[in-house]
Amino acid sequence: MRCTIGVVPFTSRQIGPCFAAEVEGLDLRQPLSPADVAAIHAAMDAYGVLVFHDQHLTDEQHLVFSRSLGELEDSYGNNLREADEYRLPTTFADVSNLDKNQQVLALDDRRRLFAIGNRLWHSDSSFKIVPAKYSLLRALAIPSKGGDTEYADMCAAYDALDDETKHLAEDLICEHSQIYSRLQLGFTDFTETERERFKPVRQRLVRVHPSTGRKSLFLASHAGQIVGWPTAEAMGFLKDLIEHATQRQFVYAHAWRVGDLVMWDNRRTMHRGRPFPPGEPRDVRRTTLVGEGPTADQAA
Repeated sequence: MRCTIGVVPFTSRQIGPCFAAEVEGLDLRQPLSPADVAAIHAAMDAYGVLVFHDQHLTDEQHLVFSRSLGELEDSYGNNLREADEYRLPTTFADVSNLDKNQQVLALDDRRRLFAIGNRLWHSDSSFKIVPAKYSLLRALAIPSKGGDTEYADMCAAYDALDDETKHLAEDLICEHSQIYSRLQLGFTDFTETERERFKPVRQRLVRVHPSTGRKSLFLASHAGQIVGWPTAEAMGFLKDLIEHATQRQFVYAHAWRVGDLVMWDNRRTMHRGRPFPPGEPRDVRRTTLVGEGPTADQAA
């Protein structure tokens, strides 16, 4: 796929089995015209995940690029860091393993243990009433091994379902909460304030992409209930769907390099981080764009 950014063309080459592309010929430090923005959105609609190498941005340049594509989500309250423990402004989601003094979090630090939940398959901010649109993650420091991010194409996964399962899932509403995902890992160390903050929200199980019109499964480890279903049956059905959606033919695995920026569409993908040596720093910073509205209000 070839698009034109200003006077410089950029190219995108598919690198995943059915989605995901590597972009060349684009410097994200430069301002974007309306035509530039439209070209990037078109590439996102085509591939769902875009990989930009050698983008050594400042935080401000990262923010400027993100804001050119849409409204930023504030990340306050997404994790267990207290207000005086934040390392970055809340325009960023700090998905590193570092404290505010740039030190690696201890093995038993509850902030680190909570963040291990990011190794489960999920979609960013599905636990919010208005879930995320795009996520833009940038690597400043990476460990000596591990720490990859895997992405699953939920449109391709939906298309591969049999008709009976599609019909069963069509109108289902799920409840999403970070408490559900952390319980899967045995993490129960929540204060009453945190339990209130992470109260479940409702999302459709099948959603329609507003730009492409394609249907996809809206799954995440944060989904712990299906409205009107017994819990055990709901959890079994969701587990089966996640196993289906994360088969290798639907998954792209990204091995990070310093200077990479990876951008993905949460409306059609799930992702998860992979383990890495816990004593090594992994400094990755994410901006997140707000989605169109509550999915429970959208007709499938």
